[in-house]
Amino acid sequence: MVLFRPGAAWVLVLAVSFPLFGQEVLRGEIRVEMEPVYAAYVDEQYPLDTGAAHRRALEEAAMFFSAMLYGWSFEHEIGEQARRIPETFELEELGGVAWGDSRLTVTDARLEGSLFFMWADYRLDEDQIRRMRVWRAGTIRSVHALGYGPVGGPVETGDWMRIKKTALEDAARAAVRAMLRGSERNRPKHARGYIALDSFPTYRLSSGRWQVNARFRVEITEIIPFSVY
Repeated sequence: MVLFRPGAAWVLVLAVSFPLFGQEVLRGEIRVEMEPVYAAYVDEQYPLDTGAAHRRALEEAAMFFSAMLYGWSFEHEIGEQARRIPETFELEELGGVAWGDSRLTVTDARLEGSLFFMWADYRLDEDQIRRMRVWRAGTIRSVHALGYGPVGGPVETGDWMRIKKTALEDAARAAVRAMLRGSERNRPKHARGYIALDSFPTYRLSSGRWQVNARFRVEITEIIPFSVY
């Protein structure tokens, strides 16, 4: 079930999986602003027509399904101000669902005022089902985190997908840090591993920035303590 109110600060966006005629399907809902005005920033395409909103919703769904199925490998230099070690966080995509993939389909779309809502399904093949089983294994922990990204620059203001992806990647960094804080008594120097979305995230505007609320599955494969150096 999805509960929403047009104009509400938060919109609940779900991604669930279930068998359908012998297949496993991921499902999620996307919301697109038809009149995207954020603080002092106005989207270069304003207002959106239905076709543009539909395309944006499909592109965003493909990004989220990619992050759930394949995820990223990560390298995290935790950093420490006292030792003048900067924090760095690098992600490498492990695969993707392309916009236009025939197994990504729209099951419902509607326009309510200035908001366009779309439900999307993605039918998994056998290899992808095996991938999801690995991500859902009991040895891989689920971690919640918030991430932040710009409404406009420093990325190109017209690149709205890059803007949302920046916030999502920041949430992934926060999720890894939260997991390390919960498992390590002493701050490590470096960590590497794998991370994937657990479900579709939610976005809202907060203090002039995008804030994304996301849950991830995280597997840390190596931790390097400061004592090694």
